[in-house]
Amino acid sequence: MLNGLRSRVTLRTDGGMKTGRDIVIAALLGAEEYNFGTSALIAGGCAMFRICHTNNCPVGVATQRDDLRAKFRGKPEFIIQYFDAVAQDVRILMSKMGFRTMDELIGRTDFLEALHDPRNPKTLKLDLSRILHAVDSTWEQPRIHTRPRNDRFGNEGSLDDTILQEAKQTIVRKEPAFSGSYKVTNVNRNVGTHISGEVAYLHGNNGLKPGTISLNLQGNCGQGLGTFLVQGIRMRLIGDANDYVGKGMNGGEIVIRPRPDAPFKWCENVLIGNTCLYGATGGYLFAAGQAGERFAVRNSGATAVVEGVGDHGCEYMTRGTVVCLGSTGRNFGAGMSGGIAFVYDPADNLPKRLNPEMVALGRLDDSAETLALQKLIGLHFRLTGSPLAQTILEDWDKSVAAFYRVAPISTPETVRPVFAYDKNLQEIS
Repeated sequence: MLNGLRSRVTLRTDGGMKTGRDIVIAALLGAEEYNFGTSALIAGGCAMFRICHTNNCPVGVATQRDDLRAKFRGKPEFIIQYFDAVAQDVRILMSKMGFRTMDELIGRTDFLEALHDPRNPKTLKLDLSRILHAVDSTWEQPRIHTRPRNDRFGNEGSLDDTILQEAKQTIVRKEPAFSGSYKVTNVNRNVGTHISGEVAYLHGNNGLKPGTISLNLQGNCGQGLGTFLVQGIRMRLIGDANDYVGKGMNGGEIVIRPRPDAPFKWCENVLIGNTCLYGATGGYLFAAGQAGERFAVRNSGATAVVEGVGDHGCEYMTRGTVVCLGSTGRNFGAGMSGGIAFVYDPADNLPKRLNPEMVALGRLDDSAETLALQKLIGLHFRLTGSPLAQTILEDWDKSVAAFYRVAPISTPETVRPVFAYDKNLQEIS
């Protein structure tokens, strides 16, 4: 277990990064970290056919079909060579500008000049003076950010490092059960991730009984709450959370609700950010409020109840169950090849917001499935105290008629997915 870590708050940039020149310009503007996406994917073997959602990628990158995956010819060395070339490009540009280190380069906006393109009159409307302004005209003060992150924990590092020390006995011996309460702010990122890693390293993904470690959080949590969470860890947050809640989670439970004195209707406000449950393979998420865009994208096994989602909900979903008790954005279910979703839609807006290429709408016609859905919403109410869930349950016979069932279009090779209220849900109620 790590102890005594110190790390910096850094400014990270992304969006179309391809060359060393892109990094140098971003660094001159003050960026200290640089994210690469598409270009690295192409270096690894992607041919940009843009049919990822169909499961028919002809070069074997974005597909689960064994015959297509056999065609993949990418190697780690390809990506290594690409980034080596980008790094060398940065070195050459820095040498021409007279810089020896990245720390010297970062923030030197005096090496940038705003150009106006006469062929594009829109550039005349851009005012970059504040971005290029020299706060220190002598350029003697370093622009790189050096304030320690999470410094309210002293030399203990992140919040997870603190929890690791307090729950050490439980993590190592699997007993006694541990419960801790913590204040969080938006600088507390990836809470629960390091703990999950330690648990998985010692006991595997399913080594702890549900609820062995209970983390009670209060405040406004930063990105990545409960990412890669494993079974045995239960996280309850009173407040709200940023993007990527439950990203890659394998097990465990995340329960989020607003403060009791929140001056707004829970179901009408965003409680968690974008891309939550991205690539999750298991576990449970209950959020008594709305989620941002791309909720449950590539969900591959998690069960979730949320009270509204933005655009592209359940995109590329392959397995799992999502219950949405509120409105959805456009393009719902795009590329959804597995799993099942239930959407409470009394206004009947979902048909015009659905992407019907791979999924179909239906009403609930299976009594066992209807009962399972009712129990899951009941569990959502017990865990979060959601007023919306309570209203739906109080008039269930009428409410159930307003639910749409979203599932992949049935084919002879595809069995209709069926949702059941399993024993694991009983254990967390």
